[in-house]
Amino acid sequence: MKHIVRKAFWDYEKEEKWLNEMSAKGMALTDYSFCRYVFEETQNNEYTYRIELLENRPKSVEGIKYIRFLEENGVECVATYQSWAFLRKKTSEGNFYIYSDSESRLKYYMRVYRLWSTVMWFEFAIAMLNFLAIIVNLKNDILYINLFCTIFLTILGTLFLKLKSSLKKKIKELKKEMLIRE
Repeated sequence: MKHIVRKAFWDYEKEEKWLNEMSAKGMALTDYSFCRYVFEETQNNEYTYRIELLENRPKSVEGIKYIRFLEENGVECVATYQSWAFLRKKTSEGNFYIYSDSESRLKYYMRVYRLWSTVMWFEFAIAMLNFLAIIVNLKNDILYINLFCTIFLTILGTLFLKLKSSLKKKIKELKKEMLIRE
């Protein structure tokens, strides 16, 4: 039986944790689209889930090769959305980590960090343009759509700033850990 859950996440690690909690309840993810998760009933803890920001788009030649490589190693790509891949592996096959060593985890965190930084600056830049449009039109009626966009985009930019900051902390801790090991 299929179950559809509509839920939004800002933090992919919390989303991944939630998917694994759903798996523990016997719900296996079968598809994903924007804030829409499709589950099928299965045995409790049948799968372990990971979410990965791919280096290349899933439909690109490199992206297809990478997903095939994962599948050859027992990892199933359940769904992709933009550059994100929802991956799973049978729990009975042991632990499932995509990035098990510090160096590869650091590279991955840096990739996600750059994405959040880009999105954050984009949100703030568009918010600033909307704010400037309000200032230019002060003699006329205030454009409420610009005011709404300014507030909304500033909030979004702040959320991505928060995500970026938490990731920066993880990067810093990982670099410190790598220095200690050397």
